Amino acid sequence: MIQETDFEVIIVGGNYSGLSAAMSLGRSLRKVLVIDSGLPCNRQTPHSHNFITHDGEKPAVISAKAKTQVDFYNTVQFYNGLAISAMKTENGFEIKTESGKIFTSRKLLFATGVKDLLPEIPGFAECWGISILHCPYCHGYEVKKEKTAIIANGDIGFEFAKMILNWTKDLRLLTNGKSTLTLEQSQILRKHNVEIIEDEIKAVEHENGTIKNLVFTNESKISLKAIYFKAPFKQHCPLPEFLGCDLTEQGLLKVDAFQKTTIPGIFASGDCHIQARSVAMAVSSGSFAGAMMNKQLIDEEFKI
Repeated sequence: MIQETDFEVIIVGGNYSGLSAAMSLGRSLRKVLVIDSGLPCNRQTPHSHNFITHDGEKPAVISAKAKTQVDFYNTVQFYNGLAISAMKTENGFEIKTESGKIFTSRKLLFATGVKDLLPEIPGFAECWGISILHCPYCHGYEVKKEKTAIIANGDIGFEFAKMILNWTKDLRLLTNGKSTLTLEQSQILRKHNVEIIEDEIKAVEHENGTIKNLVFTNESKISLKAIYFKAPFKQHCPLPEFLGCDLTEQGLLKVDAFQKTTIPGIFASGDCHIQARSVAMAVSSGSFAGAMMNKQLIDEEFKI
């Protein structure tokens, strides 16, 4: 049970990036509270890859190990719950949780990630992160040279197909409706034996998230090992925008080179501001944000 309510830093979001920032701040002897609702975006992904020392581990195992290590630093405390409101105060910030608990801090870090907006195709959400994938660097090796599809169109589909051809030549581009590729783009992809399919998608047949068949509205099917999809997204937590933090054109939190948002005293780390989403990137971002927050606190202590 947390007795204290006032901290130097509150971190909203307690997965890879938030925990990494908490370790950086804990080792800097800062009084830190991590608020986490326990719903990471990769919670149904079976294995994490492309992160040295943890390659192939379950995401939940990595998080649990990280939390145990951060918990070693007695200046860091954890609160399991959802942050539902935030406000600027004279000395910093105030965060209120769903249970009604109120905490204050001098600085605020959002490591809250983003929420993927998945198409309403039966079976799609169940396969997301398992056999429907967002990143070849995270998952491409495990489905290399396998029968693969990309759901995309236009310039995004063209560039994504070029990339995925590095992992498999058995590739088709599903535009899920009329193709918006240019004639030149279509010719280039066909030259590389990429099949372009314009049929609309009806459903994903799967077994426990593993794709068996993709079904089209004309009732035709193709069997696949993997599908890549760049999901649109929104900020997982509305509080940064409520506090006035600006977003980029892509919908990410806008930060400077020191991970400061456009609101003084508020920083961001992890997927909520990084376009390239991966565990390794999130950890790096969190560690750097923690160091930059500590630097700002130090500088403020030496102001005349």
